[in-house]
Amino acid sequence: MRSPVVEPTEVEISAIRAQGAGGQNVNKVSSAVHLRFDIRASSLPEAVKERLLALRDSRITQEGVLVIKAQTTRSQDQNRAEALQRVQELVDSVAAPPRKRRPTRPTFASKLRRLEGKAVRAKVKAGRGTVEE
Repeated sequence: MRSPVVEPTEVEISAIRAQGAGGQNVNKVSSAVHLRFDIRASSLPEAVKERLLALRDSRITQEGVLVIKAQTTRSQDQNRAEALQRVQELVDSVAAPPRKRRPTRPTFASKLRRLEGKAVRAKVKAGRGTVEE
């Protein structure tokens, strides 16, 4: 199953000044990118939207808008591409529905190993008591 693609027309991108060190360049050039993606208004399938909104991600606001800031490179185009890639990676991570968990029972051998370990530990602790003459 292919993951749904985020349409660039559904993404709002604005250029801002980057934070941090960078000399004079950081004060003059708006190379950082601020990306906003409205999950509810997007053309993604409903199931993918629900899984995205259910994520406990600090980048997703209460209104269901994904906000990403990219400022690693000095090029605005590279930062824009990186921000779009991060959105796509997030969508890809929830594209496939999670597999149902099938409850299993411990094997007989694993039960025996657990009980043997408990017996060894009990002997160690039993040997720690007060010594009687």
